[in-house]
Amino acid sequence: MKKYNAFYSVPYVLWLLLFVIAPLVLIVYQSFFNISGQFTLGNYQDYFGSGTYLRMTLNSIWYAFIITLVTLLISYPTAYWLSQTRHKQLWLLLIILPTWINLLLKAYAFIGIFSQAGAANRFFEFVGIGPQQILFTKSSFIFVAAYIEIPFMILPIFNAIDELNPSLVNASRDLGATNWQTFSKVIFPLTLNGVKAGVQAVFIPSLSLFMLTRLIGGNKVITLGTAIEEHFLVTQNWGMGSTIGVVLIVAMVVIMFATGERRKKGGHHE
Repeated sequence: MKKYNAFYSVPYVLWLLLFVIAPLVLIVYQSFFNISGQFTLGNYQDYFGSGTYLRMTLNSIWYAFIITLVTLLISYPTAYWLSQTRHKQLWLLLIILPTWINLLLKAYAFIGIFSQAGAANRFFEFVGIGPQQILFTKSSFIFVAAYIEIPFMILPIFNAIDELNPSLVNASRDLGATNWQTFSKVIFPLTLNGVKAGVQAVFIPSLSLFMLTRLIGGNKVITLGTAIEEHFLVTQNWGMGSTIGVVLIVAMVVIMFATGERRKKGGHHE
């Protein structure tokens, strides 16, 4: 039986080695070489000694935080409402459907909507506000990024709420708790793992966005993802691009540990 289990794990192990471990090793390896192909630690010295890269790092963290906060504020009430509906699976399907569309297609769709002759500005003209500069702004970047990431926040929160024992909520109300007390003392703490999973699913990808910064932000939003694209595709400095990639990977690992489940002594989850 153990031989069969080992055999079935071979495709997974090969996939892990080829598409996860090998790329990580290559990125770390490449980060120790300069543009001339010489071994150096200068890439890390340039990164941590440069105010430009540090500002990009802070920008990446700030925008990822804003995008995550916006998606959380929208997704938690939505997930709670979905858990109370009769046709919850149908609504979930409608929420998941946009994730099947290519990211580039969605970005170009928003370019059309936010352009000067787009639907958004036509609506503003209709209500008497007049055309506005919507595209190529920080607000449009956050809006589109949040729209794209929302399904990945809703799903884990919905699963956590759906698995919540209704008797605990009913007991809280029977004991005289208000709706806010029931939510803050019972519902939210018991669904916190879903929130953490959603934060991981949104915050981590948002750290390295680069396509949306180009197409929607119009280079007014500069993040580490943009810097990596520049170094790999424009300056051809793969060593510096890899160095920034290593920093992002380390940041993502730290976030995963910070928002992951922890076990107390005795095997209980926090």
